[in-house]
Amino acid sequence: MKKEYVLKTDKLTKVYGKNKVVNEVSMHVKKGDIYGFIGKNGAGKTTFMRMVSGLASPTEGSMELFGEKDLEVQRKRIGSLIESPGIYPNMTASDNLEVVRRILGITDRHIVEKILEFVGLESAGKKKVKNFSMGMKQRLGLAISLMRNPDFLVLDEPINGLDPSGIKEVRDLLLKLNEERQITILISSHILGELSKIATKYGIIRDGALIEEFDTMQLAEKCRRCQKITVDDVEKAVYILEEILFIRSYDVPDPHIIRIFENLEKAEKINQAIIMGGVAMKESCLVGQDLEGYFMERLGDNAHQD
Repeated sequence: MKKEYVLKTDKLTKVYGKNKVVNEVSMHVKKGDIYGFIGKNGAGKTTFMRMVSGLASPTEGSMELFGEKDLEVQRKRIGSLIESPGIYPNMTASDNLEVVRRILGITDRHIVEKILEFVGLESAGKKKVKNFSMGMKQRLGLAISLMRNPDFLVLDEPINGLDPSGIKEVRDLLLKLNEERQITILISSHILGELSKIATKYGIIRDGALIEEFDTMQLAEKCRRCQKITVDDVEKAVYILEEILFIRSYDVPDPHIIRIFENLEKAEKINQAIIMGGVAMKESCLVGQDLEGYFMERLGDNAHQD
């Protein structure tokens, strides 16, 4: 159904000068998703999120929000926290939200205290924001993004720079928003272990292009322990696996790679049968990636993220 997508982009592109920062990204975020958006610094994550939020205009491509193309109207249903939250350091959390309430024309005067309580800042009192911890500032940024009671949150690195306690606070808050308020979330983060605790779907962006989308079940399948072999003739190797070794649990993720998910204790015999069958084998190894290992492989060699 058309309405099931909160965000759907078709070849969304952003060019600055001669540099294609976002390259024909077609993303699909369904209602209820916590979509983990993963990529190295400079891969195009922030630029893409700015286009979704209306802070930048695409050079090419199109976008639908909540199944509609009238983006100006539908963006009123979005809350965003991109780069540093726009807060006044010499004011309290309550005063900051009061400014936002008036700018947005929200008539409910109690909304400020309700949101402060929801994000756990109700006891901040008269403490000025400049004296807040990083975690408190991030929660205030989230509070600002919640002022319009959004159906969709776009969050760029909301746990960046936080200590373990601050990370847990923000993580628990996002899960609460998703579960209790049914808010769909698009979140970027380079802390992959933390992202895996909340994300239900993932998208990987590399050099401006979205190279893969998958959900948590598909990710678990991708990270299964297996024997990975690299051969010169996949078709002949598959024939040997099926007709001679009676192996059925395998896949072919690449024209020269086969991943075998059964009989792992017989890896040597499998290698021998394939070689004896006239197939040149360049590599054979047992692999079983964790989440971070899989992402690093997909992001490319030396995919260190700061």
